[in-house]
Amino acid sequence: MARKSITGLTRKGEIWHINKVYNGKLIRESTQTSSREEAERLLIHRLEQLREQNLYGVRQVRTWREAATRYLEEYKDQPSIALTATYLEQLDQFIGDLPLTHVDDESLARFIEYKQDDHILPSGRESHAASNRTINIALERVIRILNVAQRKWRDEQKRPWLDVVPMISKLSEKGGRKPYPLDWEEQKHLFKELPDHLQKMCLYKVNTGCREQEVCKLQWSYEIKVPELDTSVFLIPEEFGGRTEKSGVKNREVRVVILNDVAKSVIDGQRGKDEVWVFPYKGEPLNRINDSGWRNARVRAAEAWEKAKGTPAHPGFASVRVHDLKHTFGRRLKAANVATEDRKNLLGHKIKDVTELYSSAEIESLIKAANKVSATDSRSPVLTILKMNHLNGSRTKVA
Repeated sequence: MARKSITGLTRKGEIWHINKVYNGKLIRESTQTSSREEAERLLIHRLEQLREQNLYGVRQVRTWREAATRYLEEYKDQPSIALTATYLEQLDQFIGDLPLTHVDDESLARFIEYKQDDHILPSGRESHAASNRTINIALERVIRILNVAQRKWRDEQKRPWLDVVPMISKLSEKGGRKPYPLDWEEQKHLFKELPDHLQKMCLYKVNTGCREQEVCKLQWSYEIKVPELDTSVFLIPEEFGGRTEKSGVKNREVRVVILNDVAKSVIDGQRGKDEVWVFPYKGEPLNRINDSGWRNARVRAAEAWEKAKGTPAHPGFASVRVHDLKHTFGRRLKAANVATEDRKNLLGHKIKDVTELYSSAEIESLIKAANKVSATDSRSPVLTILKMNHLNGSRTKVA
């Protein structure tokens, strides 16, 4: 008589998966084997684990997927939860079915190797190799969830989901891409190649130090008139949404944006274009500045630089990032001898007493400081930056 097969196993591709209800509990996980016989043995083992748990209170084995799912549910109101969900989805295919006790450097090695290589996503889109920093952000999520499993989550017998959190090694970020502040001539070349709508946004950004989303999603309702100074400021609320509704201003505090003469002229030029958005594009705000228009413009700018100078553009200029405009503003303020506390205020960094920013005297002082870098060309201020020439290893002095 033929042996009766155990129910509760389904085949997906070459791999057998457990899909069975035992004593009211659904077991759904991969056996990670293409052998029916091995899959049956694993299912029997899992059923025995549940039986012992029910009879003797043996600790339930928690999988990474269970922990990741619970984390997303409990921390759904975090500003960065959408990004966390993306990383956890990527991790799931490598460690989703593993017990929490088996999540360690060895089990994460395949995920790291996958992220370090170019590959094709299920959607068919090509994904390029991730930087060490990007991979470390995902690993930080792993560490966070393991810590919560050990320190917060408890089973019916008040035992932690995880007894010991293993040491998870992160990748070295030394030698990564450093900020690249533009000099005045580089700015001129770059902005000349930008589409008109991006040029206005970037000119505003390089004169205010705002982050990308603080420009893309800037609203007229944030503007506060300061009639005694014949100007205005923008107060970006702490609950401000960036790319997602959950994202907000860094440090979760009100962001006060001071307008120097150039930024003010940009803002005045945008009036009347839209009732809600300061920088609308076809009636809607842009999701990002770093789009194909930006990337194509920096390529053309580097080519124009080489044609004009007879020497290749600095690699940092050829790959300049949108966030480098913020670094440019900060570096120029420093070169203009703007005080450290004023630089922090202008850049939107966390300060001890944000209430000071609401006085007209403080605003006037900050406008004067910001106007020290309000030129649109190389006339002011004098900015000397030593940049490493990657072509021959020498240092060049850029004014």
